[in-house]
Amino acid sequence: MAAESPIRVLLVDDSAVVRIGLKEVLSVDPEIEVIGEGTTSDEGLVKAVELQPDVVLLDVRLPEIGGIETCRQLLETMPGVRVLFLSAFADEELVRAAILVGAHGYLLKEIDAALLVDSIKRVAGGDSILDPTLRQGMLDWVLRNVPAGVADQAAGAALSPQEERIVALVADGKTNKEIAAILELSPKTVKNYLHNVFEKLGIRRRSQAAVLHARRKFGRGL
Repeated sequence: MAAESPIRVLLVDDSAVVRIGLKEVLSVDPEIEVIGEGTTSDEGLVKAVELQPDVVLLDVRLPEIGGIETCRQLLETMPGVRVLFLSAFADEELVRAAILVGAHGYLLKEIDAALLVDSIKRVAGGDSILDPTLRQGMLDWVLRNVPAGVADQAAGAALSPQEERIVALVADGKTNKEIAAILELSPKTVKNYLHNVFEKLGIRRRSQAAVLHARRKFGRGL
């Protein structure tokens, strides 16, 4: 039986020291292969399209358009790629922005090397992760924006795959018209889907849908 291909990782960070350290850490594990590097937002986007990585390990503070916008553009251009932020900044607004733009994880750079390797494997496998030191702040954010009873109802709600896609696009700030164009639906159909989603989740506002999307995405972490 042929061995599984290693997880292809693209590093995007403007610090050469950080990139060198990451390559040393990740090269120890045969299940991970660093296939390229980017030092700016534009270079990261170009390299991602060129190299087709499984996971982009992305700094949140990048020259040019920054990590958050880079993540958004990456996921628009390559919906199948997984984006994991590795940042020195524990700023709650940055973490929330990263999650709402569609990132699959946010870790701090002081993370243990073994945990970083495990996190990359989990994200590549479909999980979404959050640094343990950030979870309480994110939980407080959820509770401030969505009452506990509503959050509990939403946690148990079963959304269809299409409903999940629509909620993710709402969380990304898309309008009904934009969602309709992306999913090749009519705006009226999108409106009907959202009505059903709001009923299932027990909410009334799009902002609450975005918050609950983050909570559902990161599972027990929130």
